[in-house]
Amino acid sequence: MTTPYFIDTWGWLALGNRRDAYHDEIKSFYARLQSDGVGIYSSDYVLDELVTILFRRESVQQAQSFMEGILRGSATGKLIVERITSERFSLAWKLRDKYRDKPLISFTDLTSMVVMEQRRIKRIITRDDHFLQVGMEFVIEP
Repeated sequence: MTTPYFIDTWGWLALGNRRDAYHDEIKSFYARLQSDGVGIYSSDYVLDELVTILFRRESVQQAQSFMEGILRGSATGKLIVERITSERFSLAWKLRDKYRDKPLISFTDLTSMVVMEQRRIKRIITRDDHFLQVGMEFVIEP
């Protein structure tokens, strides 16, 4: 498994919530990616979305602890957090126009698609089928 992976908000939520139906599967998959030295990516927009959801759903202590773990992973290079620059924002805006017939695709997902295309990442940890609806050859895992 050397193909890089992108983690969407759904993947982080499943990983961090022991009560989530997919938690054990995602936790095991994530651990395997790490032990195999696979490049794991996410974005600041995904993490922004994650912080908002976590602090609404979990206790402050749980939300903060989980986010600090993610940030430590980023600081040690186990996770690469891509920034949504003004150029990437503009490219996502063009995708928003291109997929105007799919208004339920979030802008955060569109920015993720831009990052994935630029980094040549085809595999994403999510259950969000919007990544399949755009015809960009993304593969949802696990």
